[in-house]
Order: sequence, then C-alpha cells, then structure tokens
Amino acid sequence: MIALNDLNRQYERIQTEINHAVSGVLAHGKYIMGPEVTLLEQRLAEYVGSRYAVSCGSGTDALLMTLMAWGIGPGDAVFTTPFTFIATAETARMLGAVPVFVDIDPATFNLNAELLEPAIQKAKNKGLTPRAVIPVDLFGLPADYEQILTVANQYGLLVLEDAAQSFGAVYKVKRTGRLCNAAATSFFPSKPLGCYGDGGAVFTDDPDLYEKLRSIRVHGQGESKYDNIRLGINGRLDTIQAAVLLVKLGVLDSELAMRQSVAERYTNGLENVVVTPQIPEYCRSSWAQYSVLAKDGRERKEMQDRLLSKGIQSAIYYPKPLHLQSAFSDLGYVPGDMPVAEGISSRIFSLPMHPYLNSEEIEEVILALRAHPE
Repeated sequence: MIALNDLNRQYERIQTEINHAVSGVLAHGKYIMGPEVTLLEQRLAEYVGSRYAVSCGSGTDALLMTLMAWGIGPGDAVFTTPFTFIATAETARMLGAVPVFVDIDPATFNLNAELLEPAIQKAKNKGLTPRAVIPVDLFGLPADYEQILTVANQYGLLVLEDAAQSFGAVYKVKRTGRLCNAAATSFFPSKPLGCYGDGGAVFTDDPDLYEKLRSIRVHGQGESKYDNIRLGINGRLDTIQAAVLLVKLGVLDSELAMRQSVAERYTNGLENVVVTPQIPEYCRSSWAQYSVLAKDGRERKEMQDRLLSKGIQSAIYYPKPLHLQSAFSDLGYVPGDMPVAEGISSRIFSLPMHPYLNSEEIEEVILALRAHPE
C-alpha cells in the first residue's frame, strides 16, 4: 500500500531523538506548560520571524483564541473561503459572527482577492459589520496577501492567516505566519510540522494580542489561575507534544525540500494527464497535499478506483464547499453561489504526499494515472 501520508517512516528517522525527548518529559513530570512548551514557542517564533508565538491545543483553538481576543461577535462579518475545512468558518460562527464566503481563484484554489471588496459591500448592505478576513493557505500554498491586505486595510479589517496547512511555506521572501495581523497554524499529525496528537499555535507581532492570547488560553486568567479577567478556554498544548515538535522542527527544512522534490516529480510526470498545482513564482508551497484536477467527477472516480486497485491511497479535499454544508444552511447559500469552489470540489483529488515517498512509489502513482482505462 502506498499511503497518503506515512508517519512511520518519519519516526524511523527520528526515533532516538523522539524517545529521548518524551522520556525527558516523563522524568521531570511537568506535563502541562512544562519547559518544552516555552522553548518551543521561542523556536517557532524564531523560525517564522514573528515577535511572538503562543502555542495551544489545536489549530481550531488558534483560530478561536485570536477571534476571541479581537472581540469578534454577533453582528460581525468574517470573510473567508468556502473551500477549506470547516474549522475556519466554524470558529467565527461559534462566537456569533457571520461567516461570509468569498469564492476561490480557479488556479490556486485560495480566496479570490478580487471578489473580497464586493463581498464586503454586500455584507454592509445586509447590516453586518465587516471585522475580519481569514484567508486559508490551501494545501500549503499561501494566499495572495498583498491583494487581500490592500482591500482589508481600506475597510479597516483585521486579517488572520489560516496557515494550518502551510507552516514553512514562503510568500514573497516571508515565511507564512508573519504575513498579516496574526496567523494560526495546526500541528495535527499529518501537517508539514505535526505532533503525535492535536496542537496549534498563533503568531503575531502585536504585544497586546499576545497578552490576551496567553490569558484566553488558560480560561482568561489574570495574575493567577484563580484570577479570571475575561472568558477563555482550556487551550494549552501539552508538554509531550511540545517535546515532539521540538524534534520535528529540527528536520522540517530538509523534509520541505523532500516534499518539493516529490511535487516536481509528480508535476513532470502528470503533464497532460490531470491539471497539476499552479504555484506562483513568488511563492513556495509546503506541500501539505498534492491535489490535482480530473476533467469531471466521472473521470475522478475512475482515476481513484484505478489507484486503489494498485494499492495507492487518494483522498478528496474537499467534496462539499462550506457554503453548502448543513451547519451553515441558515445563512441562505444555494448551489451556484460559489461556482468556482463548487466546480473544483467535483473534480479535485489528492495523491500520496510526504517527504519519504521513494522514486519507485512516485513512478507507480504516475504510471497508474497515465494508464488508459480498461
């Protein structure tokens, strides 16, 4: 079986370091907010180039904590893409805000910045207060922050980068995590930098936001855990996961280079077979996924069936855009409202992608897709 992601191969490479790191936590017994958490935050901030990093329990916590710190709530409009995992829009809805979906660019699958201003005007006409934009760096490719920030600054909107899939990626010489007011990332195991459970972090240069995030992460605490100055959540990253991430951060750059090599092999081998990812020259993807487009849903199913018959895994990210999900049915969206996202969702599928795919496996995937249906 050629797996979509293979964490066992990574573990084989770093097994000694991981076991030593976890044993260190077991020895000192500081399982919550232990010294590895503080060290990880320092290392993460240094890597990204941001002033602050606040670790937390998941990528969803990272989004939620930031919106809470900004005071996002009822009557507010939060603009985001419909083509992503539900957490991006879910967190705004949990606070009573209204997610306003903006269709995607057909080449990058990221939020189409040219459609942002009309969406803002439409939200204002409905009586909503535009407050924030959450672009998503889909599959590891940064969104077009220069264009997004131009519109956001014009209307006084905060921008929260959803970098759950793009840790280590680059946009115009800057690493993701330092491209706007704040950035949220995820350390879910399958991410480019993943732990062995859930985890996340927020990056910012804003000292006021930093202090609020640290408070919200621990039930809104003030000077002590029993001095609660605001509402918060239990959003802490546990020490064992921090220890794991410290080890994995040390091999991240080499793994990103390996992911890039895999992507190049796919792109060269699949020309004229499927539509391969388009990466703008000013970006470097972290390749959380390698996603391609079939001609239509029928061809996608045929290709996925063919891969499976050869013992090759594939997946569909994402089969139903968020504006058509039942959880958001009260917002009034109907099929046809986001034509690009809807069209892409009917054709897209993802191939095995991780740093440890070998040449023979990559070639096997390519040959399976290039083969004519029987």
